[in-house]
Amino acid sequence: MSALPAKHEAEGFRHHILSVLVENKAGVLARVAGLFSRRGFNIFSLAVAPTDDERFSRLTIVVDVESAPLEQVIQQLDKLVNVVSISQLAPEAAVERELMLATIVVDAHRRGEIIELVGVFRGEVVNVGPDRMTVMLAGNPDTLDDFERLLGGYTIVELQRTGRVALPKLGRSGG
Repeated sequence: MSALPAKHEAEGFRHHILSVLVENKAGVLARVAGLFSRRGFNIFSLAVAPTDDERFSRLTIVVDVESAPLEQVIQQLDKLVNVVSISQLAPEAAVERELMLATIVVDAHRRGEIIELVGVFRGEVVNVGPDRMTVMLAGNPDTLDDFERLLGGYTIVELQRTGRVALPKLGRSGG
């Protein structure tokens, strides 16, 4: 498998997305994380979930382009016993999503502003207190970045993002 072409960095792609199918066994995630740590590879995002087959889990690992040559990352992962398969997803050929929860300080007079902003981003208000709201958004990571920037005028008490999950884009058929 070859590294991303230079055009990816010129177009703003600064990460590799790897979809790694692993055996669903204790310690597998620790071995993967240890490998990245030993090699000095920076994990930008990591999401782990079971698959439709209970014997396997899928790791979606987003690696910073500058911290790790793609071929070296794949070669090292492939050496781990519990790794079943590795797929590289080029950013322009993948559907990427992420979940965000954010608790924001907002008084009753400004609540409508947050509700409207959340609506524009197709999110939802999931909890309301006397002076705070917790909102949830799911979407493309760049969209969540945009939402987070727009919250700049508010006090964010807590913000949590899940990390990216990704699948290949489907081909379009004619007809």
